[in-house]
Parts: sequence; structure tokens; C-alpha cells
Amino acid sequence: MKRLLFLISLIGWLSMASSNGSDSLWGVWNDTTQADAHRLKAMDSICVLLMHSKPDTVLHLSRLAYQLAEAGNNKVEMANSLYSRGQVFGQRDNYKEALVCYQKMLKLCERSGYKTGLAKALSKIGLIYRVQGKKDEALVYLQKSLSIKEELGHKRGMAIEYNNIGPIYDNQQRYSEAMDMYTKSLKIFEEISDTNGIAKTYMHIGIIKKNQGNYDEALDYYEKSLAQCEKVDNDKLKSKILSNMGTLYLVQSDDQKALHYYKRSLQIGLDMDALSVINYNATYLYEIYKASKRDKKALEMHVLQTETQRKLNEIDAKEAIIKMELNRKYELDKKMDSVQHAIQLRLSEVELTAEKEKSKRQELTVFVVGGGLALMVLFALFIFNRLRITRRQKREIAEQKEIVEEQKSDITDSIRYAENIQQALLPTIESIKEVMPDGFVLFQPKDIVSGDFYWMQQHNEKVYLAVCDCTGHGVPGAFMSMIGSSLLDEAIMGKNITQPNRIFHEVRKGIINALKQTQDVDSQKDGMDGTLIAWDKQDTMHVAAAYNPVLIARNGELLETKADRQPVGFLTGKQIEFTHHEVKLEKGDTIYLFSDGYSDQFGGPKGKKFKMAKFRKLLLSIQGQTMNEQKASLETTLREWQGDQEQVDDILVMGIRF
Repeated sequence: MKRLLFLISLIGWLSMASSNGSDSLWGVWNDTTQADAHRLKAMDSICVLLMHSKPDTVLHLSRLAYQLAEAGNNKVEMANSLYSRGQVFGQRDNYKEALVCYQKMLKLCERSGYKTGLAKALSKIGLIYRVQGKKDEALVYLQKSLSIKEELGHKRGMAIEYNNIGPIYDNQQRYSEAMDMYTKSLKIFEEISDTNGIAKTYMHIGIIKKNQGNYDEALDYYEKSLAQCEKVDNDKLKSKILSNMGTLYLVQSDDQKALHYYKRSLQIGLDMDALSVINYNATYLYEIYKASKRDKKALEMHVLQTETQRKLNEIDAKEAIIKMELNRKYELDKKMDSVQHAIQLRLSEVELTAEKEKSKRQELTVFVVGGGLALMVLFALFIFNRLRITRRQKREIAEQKEIVEEQKSDITDSIRYAENIQQALLPTIESIKEVMPDGFVLFQPKDIVSGDFYWMQQHNEKVYLAVCDCTGHGVPGAFMSMIGSSLLDEAIMGKNITQPNRIFHEVRKGIINALKQTQDVDSQKDGMDGTLIAWDKQDTMHVAAAYNPVLIARNGELLETKADRQPVGFLTGKQIEFTHHEVKLEKGDTIYLFSDGYSDQFGGPKGKKFKMAKFRKLLLSIQGQTMNEQKASLETTLREWQGDQEQVDDILVMGIRF
């Protein structure tokens, strides 16, 4: 409990001090009365806690910890801080910098006799080499790590290392040696009751059996692995096992059973919103449906695979930009460190020279004085030169900052003006309430302007309402929203199209023409997701839904009009008609139209997405409230869930009670 309270207070202290800059932070740190060893242990513990949620903070803290440990010649904590840095770089696939950290850690652990750290460094280096395809080098490092863990009697570490080595033997078709690794691993995991470890080991054995052509045995081990997963509710591993089972049946040409397991794995991926899982299974399902001439299903899977691949590519692109920026900052930090280190070395040399000269001053007074003066002059020149360069750099940075600030101000002013234009295109709340008096609109753009928009039109005794989510957010999304809004107006008012699914079809044609979209690889694939309703002001509502459904709260239940899994925009292959839904409304029904921004928002204690299932439960829980109260509840829940997390997308929810 004392350690927990210390960590909590330390986190608060770090947050307070860091707001004053790194120099202030280091000064406050040096003034604390805690022993250096306790400070370093606390910083190491914080790095473990924040590794996945705040990697940038981990990089900063581990650098400070390294400096403090180096000042006290604490090689163990220097190694631990390098381990934390290596983990962050490894998570970002920056294996070059991760290897630098682990190799420096390796040398420190060897010099200090820190065997636990030595095993960790060897294991991490081996795993990086395995990912890079350097199987032989990986094996050497992993086996060395295993030897140390066996010597220390670290059972769980031994079992993990057996599982790290097994896939290399399997890849080299050294099946008996791989099985020996997994047998040893399984024995330990069963001994220490590690269910996750047992499940993973069973899966690895199943893969070996499949590679050897022993399909019945492979299936048996997959099913054992699946049973273990159910005990700990490990959906990620469960989806992987199910897809492996699908592949097992696929190589046996049993497409029906393969289909069954791929579909189960896909559903878990959809529930988890795990893009890589969805993409993997959709690819195989497409091939199976295509081979069996089930063209509609094949097309659905192709659309799903294409869409998830697009999102994965966007994520990769963003991560690449972040990685480049982090590398740039890291290189700059290294240069600054080298300058500081050079100054420190120079100071040490001066002090050492002074000590030596002091012992000989009786005999070499003139030489010492002359030499001392010369050194002081040289050192003064060195410092003066560094200060001059630093001042020049600061002046250049200040000038560049001023230019950037001016440009930023101009751009922001332009975007603010664009916001006024976009707001003018949106229907006012008053105009919506004229035809639908009991309702609300929760609209929260991520940036100044938004890619989400809501739209209303009245024509021939019908009210049309739409909530749409265009590709992107900010300025690009805003351009798309203006195109979408004008095309909706044109379809109804200009071309007198009345049925929502046909309106969406017409808007899709307009987007394709406006953006000159073709089948070419380089062609823009922008469009929008959305829901569109047409209400006859009586009891009938017609609906079209692209990716986002319409939810209807009725008598304590939540009904749903299923959405088509295709955008209002370019679709590879044949353009499929949108589904027409007709809903008979009852008095008291409440309908909800929304984008995916609310359910996709990260937050909560584990920094995860809110998710659609939680959003549905929330809507049901507030049915006893007025519509204004519902809006307030949605805003409060979102604010509490988001906490200090960044808003990731535009958020739009519309609710109407009939």
C-alpha cells in the first residue's frame, strides 16, 4: 500500500513539475529527500504502468532515469531504463533503435552481473531477429536467455522462452525439436496454472501437427486451445485459433467447415473492431464464396476486405509519420546529449589537470600557471563558441516560429471562415423542431470544421432527414460534407427522387462524377457513410442505411434497421443497390441516427473504444428521460469516458421521439 501511495503521489508530482519544463522537473527531482534507488524504482514502475497508454511519457521518464542512474553509477537501473526505451521502439516497429537500446543494456548487465536483465535483453534481441527473418541469430540469443532463466529457476520465463524458440524450429521443419520445446512449456504452464500460456502452447502444437499433415491431431489441439480460451475470455487468441481451424479445413478442401470457422473468427473481429482480424478472415471468406459461385456473399467480403485494408493503410501512414517525428526528436536528443557529454568530459579533464598540477606546483609553478591559463582560455573559447552557436540557433528558431505562427493564424482564420459557411449549410435546430418538435442533435466536430453533417429537407408532404459521415475530418471532410449535402438537395428537389435508397444511389453517382472516380488503383475512393429517412408525417418511415444503422427504441427494446456494408461512394466492381426499409412507427417510438464517432471514442480506465454494444445499452438506459435530458446524459457519459484522451473523430448523434 505504501508503494502504491508513493507511485500515485509521484505521478502527480511528475505531472505538476513537467508543466514547468524539463529543467524545472530535474531541479525539483534533485531537491526531493527520497533516496536515488527509490526514485529509480518508482520511475521504472511508472514506465511499466504507462507503457501502452503513454509511450511518449515512458521515453521521457526512461531518459531521466538513465541520467540519474548514470550519475550514481547504478548499472542495474541504467539497464532497466534502456529496457523501457527499447520496448517503446519495439512497439512502434522501430527495430533499429530498439536493438541499440537492448545491446547497450546487454553490455551493462554483463558488466554488473545483473542476470535477470541479461536474460531479458537476450530475449528481446532474439525476438527482433526472429521478426526480421534472421532465424539462426535469433536462436542463439533465445537459447542464451533460456539458459540464464533455467539457471535462475524462473519457471514462467522458461516456459515463455520455450514458446519463443518453438516457432523457429517449426519454420525450419525441425518438428521433433519444436515439439520438445512446447512439451516443456506446456508442463510448466500447467504446473503454475497459467491458462493463457496453456492455450497458446496447444495452438502452437496444433500448427506443427497441421504442417506435418496430421490433421486430426491438429484439430484436437486446436479444440483444446479453444477450451482454455473460454476459461479466460481471451477473444484475441480465440479469433486466431478459429482462423487456424478454418485454414486446417481449407487445406483439406472442406470449404463448408472452413467457412464456419472463418465466420466465427470474423464475428469476434467485428465485435472487437480488430481491423487486422476482420481483413484476414474476409480475404479467405471471399475466396471461398467466389469458388462456390456465391457472388453476393463474395462481393460483401470483398467490400469488407477492401474497406478494412483502406483503414489499415491509413493507420500505417499515420504511424509512419509519428515514427518519423519521434525518430527526428530522438536524433536531436542524442545530439544534445553528446554536446552535454563533451562539455562534461572537458570539465573533468580540466579538474584532473588541475589536481595533477597542484601536486607539482613547487617545481613547475610557471608551467602550471601558463598551462592553466591556456586551458582556461581554450575552454572559455569553447564555451563562447557553443554559446554563440546556441544563440544563433535560438534566434533562427524564434524567427521560424514567428513565421509559422503567422501562417498558422492565417490558416486558422480561413478555417474559421469555412466553419461559418459549413454552419450556414446545416439546418438550424429551430427548423428541425418545426416539423419534429421532440428531439435533439449532439454535434461535436473533432476539428473546427467537420466531415460529419446532418441534413433536412421538406418536399411533397414528406420530411427527409440524414446523418452522414464523410471520409476524413477537418478541412478534407468538410469539403466532402458540402458535396454530400448539395447532392442530397439535388436528388430530391431537382430530380424529384423520393425513396431513400434511390436517393443514396443518385448521390453515389454524383460523388463518383464529382471526384472522377474510376477502377484505377490511384483513383480517389472517397465517399460517405450515412442514414437517410423519409417520414410521411403519419406513421410510416422509409429508410436507407450505408454502414450505419437506424436504431428504434420501442417498449424497452432497441430495434435496428440493418445497414448495407457499402459506402455512398465508389465501390469496386458492380454498383449494388441500397436496401429499402419500410418501418411502421408507433406513438412513443424514439429513433436514433448517428455516425461512428461516439462508439469509436477511446477512453475509460483501459483507454479502449466505447464500442457499439455499450452505446446501445446507454440509449436503452436513458429512455425514461426527455430528449433534452437524453442529450445531456450522452454528453456527460462521453466526457467522463473520454477523460484526458484526445477526441479521435467527429461525433454526431440525432434523436427524435414520435
